[in-house]
Amino acid sequence: MGKAKIKQSGADELLKTIFQYVVKIANERDVDKLLVNLADMGRDLVSADRCTVWLIDRKAEIIWSKVAHGMDRIEIPMTKGIAGYVAKTGEHLVINDAYNDDRFDKQVDIATGYHTRNILALPVQNSQGETIGVYQAINKVAGNKRFTKKDLEHLLLAASYTGNQLDALALQEEIELTQREIILTLAETGEMRSKETGNHVKRVAEYSAILAKEYGLEPEEIRLLKDASPMHDIGKIAIPDSILLKPGRLTDEERAEMQSHTTLGFEMLNHSDRELLKTAALVAFQHHEKWDGTGYPKGLKGEEIHIFGRILAIADVFDALICKRCYKEPWPVEKIIDMFIDSSGKDFEPKAIEAFLKVKDEMIDVSIRLDDTIS
Repeated sequence: MGKAKIKQSGADELLKTIFQYVVKIANERDVDKLLVNLADMGRDLVSADRCTVWLIDRKAEIIWSKVAHGMDRIEIPMTKGIAGYVAKTGEHLVINDAYNDDRFDKQVDIATGYHTRNILALPVQNSQGETIGVYQAINKVAGNKRFTKKDLEHLLLAASYTGNQLDALALQEEIELTQREIILTLAETGEMRSKETGNHVKRVAEYSAILAKEYGLEPEEIRLLKDASPMHDIGKIAIPDSILLKPGRLTDEERAEMQSHTTLGFEMLNHSDRELLKTAALVAFQHHEKWDGTGYPKGLKGEEIHIFGRILAIADVFDALICKRCYKEPWPVEKIIDMFIDSSGKDFEPKAIEAFLKVKDEMIDVSIRLDDTIS
């Protein structure tokens, strides 16, 4: 094979590897999983035995990473080893004899039994040119088993992509944090108007997360439901005080207007393309639907009701019963449990009730911890 064909073949392999990981990484929003995937990409790009993407925590003066899924993160001081040196200086290093370099920390090899021959390390920078991490590849496994200038170029490509990905992730997290703060503030304001406290929405969020986890939802779904659930009653801000605060029984017309808070909440929130706000719109709309189709506003039945609506319905009713209100005393726990058992297959999904019965003690603990009289 001629040199030109060999060169083209290498370029094709490089592009194939990059594309494979770009597809895998594109929608990854979990920073731990992202670090593992980015490290795997770097390892394959330079044919290393192992690769790690370290992130810098300047406040704690450490660098940290995840080396594999399911493992705790690892931390080292910024003053230690090659990665620490690159984090502090921002230099690019190609070291093909690690044990003859004074910056190399031999203690890691001694502790693990691993033998480091050579190291390729370079800084990861954000869009402002600040060093936010370190890409480190260890032990070349192909060719003459020495890292080259070409390997450095390939890892630089990965480091540039990594900086962009981490920048985008940080921006997304900042946006979502702002959304969560706005949602909680609005929800607490709405509850104050109806003479409830902000702890109601905090409790319902905690209950929902506990139930969702036991039900078997994915971690991302659990987080999304927990963050969106405080807005379930936001539509009540459009209900007149004469109805919302009426101490006595509502007329049929007043009850219909009160029930409209579900559609009002949906209409307030559903115009956004943000996943969190669309989820908030969903739970506002469906949290009074019932498994047997007798709920409102649409009379949805069974799995026509989104799982978030099914879970939040239990969380909301549980809080209404276990907590004291200006118009009622809390129900005894035994009575609440009996009510949920009796309502299984009627008001509530049987599988969701099974989950509730397994985690009811956790939910009771939340109701005590966030009790209005002690918070």
